[in-house]
Amino acid sequence: MTEDVIIATDGRIGRISLNRPKAIHALNLAMCKAIIDALLKWRDDDAVAAVIIDHSEGRGFCAGGDIRMLADSGAKDGKEARTFFHTEYRLNHLLFTYAKPVVAFMNGITMGGGVGISQPARFRVATEHTRFAMPETGIGLFPDVGGGWYLPRLEGRVGVFLALTGARLDGAECLALGLATHYLPSEKLDEAKMRIAAHPDRIGGILGELSVTAPPAAITHQIDKINRLFASDTYEDILAALESDGGEWAEKELAALHSKSPQTCKVALRQLKEGGAMHDFAEQMRQEYAIGSRVVQMHDFLEGVRALIVDKDNSPKWDPPTPEAVTDDWIDAIFAPLPDEEKWTPLT
Repeated sequence: MTEDVIIATDGRIGRISLNRPKAIHALNLAMCKAIIDALLKWRDDDAVAAVIIDHSEGRGFCAGGDIRMLADSGAKDGKEARTFFHTEYRLNHLLFTYAKPVVAFMNGITMGGGVGISQPARFRVATEHTRFAMPETGIGLFPDVGGGWYLPRLEGRVGVFLALTGARLDGAECLALGLATHYLPSEKLDEAKMRIAAHPDRIGGILGELSVTAPPAAITHQIDKINRLFASDTYEDILAALESDGGEWAEKELAALHSKSPQTCKVALRQLKEGGAMHDFAEQMRQEYAIGSRVVQMHDFLEGVRALIVDKDNSPKWDPPTPEAVTDDWIDAIFAPLPDEEKWTPLT
């Protein structure tokens, strides 16, 4: 057992509280294993009718995964990183296929790995503190944990925009886009959890009663622009569209993209295009595991972590340095299926 996650039952619900506040509850291998064990135990326990996932204290629900460990491992043989991805993706898939209702409280920072454990939940609660993002292109990774499934299923080209730019959404925007199912004031969360524990058969009604009208969602005013300028699945076309638009919004997003790894942006575009056409979440996780097992050992991820997390000079030197230098063959090699004995598999 690990102290980084608190697992308990409360009335007829199972409670999973992420408990790594100094790391904004970023997931590590022990946490993923502990959550899987709890979910498997409760799956066949008639005394547990529903599951709540939240965090213990601090300013975020979950800021992602254990990035430093991934980079340290990627700089060596990548084995530890692959073990983490394999386990984390099994957790993502277990939640996606879980028969009992799961309620995720996305209060505060919800990024990367936090998206992976909240988006499969039947009920996803945003608040005024929610800050949602898939910022992986900034560190040379890619929007994993099911990002290739959830993002292309958002309205229009919004998912592509979020994957490429790493843009942050507030709680109202999450609700408007369907990333959240309910919007509650944060001071009502304790009451919501208490009432759900007492009446797990009434989760939707309880959250509905405690919901308030969300503020206007700023991103809805940009959707026409996003659909027009991010229309292509070719990265160079998107850059050209933003450049030729010349408007203030387009210039801001173009500047954001120029700071990202060209390799990662091309990976994300293909990931979302293929993921949007998939019919099986396990198939998506298999593909993401193949991508992750390679990308974690590649230059851009190691350099991105160095520049943004270790040295904090915010000036990564990407290689290949330009979108044009990232060839189709380069991307094909990243997406190639793994040998059968190395492929990701869901829990049996």
